[in-house]
Amino acid sequence: MGARKHKMAESIKEAKKSQYFATFRNIPSSPRKMRYVADLVRGMEVSKALATLKFCSKDASKDLEKLLRSAIANWEQKNDSKAENGELYISKIFVNEGATLKRMRPAPQGRGYRIRKRSNHVTIFVDAKSNDEK
Repeated sequence: MGARKHKMAESIKEAKKSQYFATFRNIPSSPRKMRYVADLVRGMEVSKALATLKFCSKDASKDLEKLLRSAIANWEQKNDSKAENGELYISKIFVNEGATLKRMRPAPQGRGYRIRKRSNHVTIFVDAKSNDEK
């Protein structure tokens, strides 16, 4: 690794120390379905987002709820304090496309139809509201 890349990698590593996030990789559902649920909770307070995800009928909401709880735990561990009501909010959430498993399904007259089993990666960033934002 060259000196310029090494400096950039070190600056990214330092920036991540002050951010609180959790990543869930290779979730076996399509990114489109996960983005629908992610859009529901983007920018919400954490307690309200957890309630929304708990009562959402989409199957992807279970994975997102688990990930949000993990991000809260990461924030609590880095700050050595418990998260209070209304203190944390979801600052960023994004869904990226993961690996696609390609399968074949038998079709009439000796043909085969392609099946794409998609997966996704989700990242949630949580942040505390400062005193002037309250």
